[in-house]
Amino acid sequence: MAFFIGKDREARRAYGFDEVAIVPGGVTINPDEVDIATKIGSLKLDLPFLASAMDGVVDVKFAIAMGKIGGLAVLNLDGVQTRYENPEEILQKIANASPEEATALVQDMYKEPIKEKLVAERVSQIKKGKVPAAVSCIPANAAKFGKLAQEAGADLFVVQSTVTTARHIATSYKALDFSMFCSDMKIPVVIGNVVTYNASLELMESGCAGLLVGVGPGAACTSRGVLGIGVPQVTATIDCAAARDFYFKKSGKYVAIITDGGMSTGGDICKAFASGADSVMVGSAFARTKEAPGKGFHWGMATPHHNLPRGTRIRVGVTGSLEEIMLGPARLDDGTQNLVGAVRTCMGTVGAKNLKELQLSELIIAPDIKHEGKIFQKAQKIGMGK
Repeated sequence: MAFFIGKDREARRAYGFDEVAIVPGGVTINPDEVDIATKIGSLKLDLPFLASAMDGVVDVKFAIAMGKIGGLAVLNLDGVQTRYENPEEILQKIANASPEEATALVQDMYKEPIKEKLVAERVSQIKKGKVPAAVSCIPANAAKFGKLAQEAGADLFVVQSTVTTARHIATSYKALDFSMFCSDMKIPVVIGNVVTYNASLELMESGCAGLLVGVGPGAACTSRGVLGIGVPQVTATIDCAAARDFYFKKSGKYVAIITDGGMSTGGDICKAFASGADSVMVGSAFARTKEAPGKGFHWGMATPHHNLPRGTRIRVGVTGSLEEIMLGPARLDDGTQNLVGAVRTCMGTVGAKNLKELQLSELIIAPDIKHEGKIFQKAQKIGMGK
């Protein structure tokens, strides 16, 4: 429904995670008996979680640890992992920087040229851990890095920028032809980021296996403040999932919808699935793990941009191991640990045997849902009042 926001100017109302709630079902299921597996093209995941391709979240060690518990971590091929033979020293410098100098330092660290030999080397290192290898880069590097990563044994390739469309107009450089790229690649290709029905539908025509949904919702992203763009994640996911369903009816090909960013708790993740997501890509939750390379810090992918940074470095702290945050047992009361347990329990309460059924859950507009009756938690800054 659109509303007039001025003379002859309408705007559609959009919703984020804090504004909706999932309605319990008429049948409940034992959470241990639900199926949370998902697929992205030919790649099957036991857990529908992807770790964001951000330097404070994923390195080789983290990717292996994530793979061993059933999820998938995406390594950033445009970051420090391919610019430095040993990125540990660089990551430590970024962690030690003051808030005032952090962005300038990151910009300086990322001036080091990417070493193409490290693209294949990082993929090989992940594969040695006997887990799927997923990597990501911007469209400008995709043609070159895609081939290198595929030859090294990568299982999934992500082409990612702040906003991606099938039709990109440029005269100073050659735009990536997504249809040709997806056709040339022998492994599933995920494209992002997108937030609208029409843009999603056009990208699906390229032959991709999945789409990343989300512009600006991430904890370390400042695109919405810098550029004024974005769509709240519930509405964005629903719109893109509608495009997925239409495209499936039209072509018989199913393109996975991956909600990317803006989810800080298990409840947010459950709402993403109820909005139509097939899997979720999470950054800050995993940046808080002991295994993350950021040492308690997290920064946006566009933070090092030399001209217009659209990300910042934030302190998220270290709150537990990857296993605790993904599988529990939770030691915190705010929904930031045992994310898999939260999804399973939510599915049990709505009577969903699998993610497809969870996508059919009833949603209601409920902006006060997180605060109703929580006055003591809010006053004491505990639980949902943090």
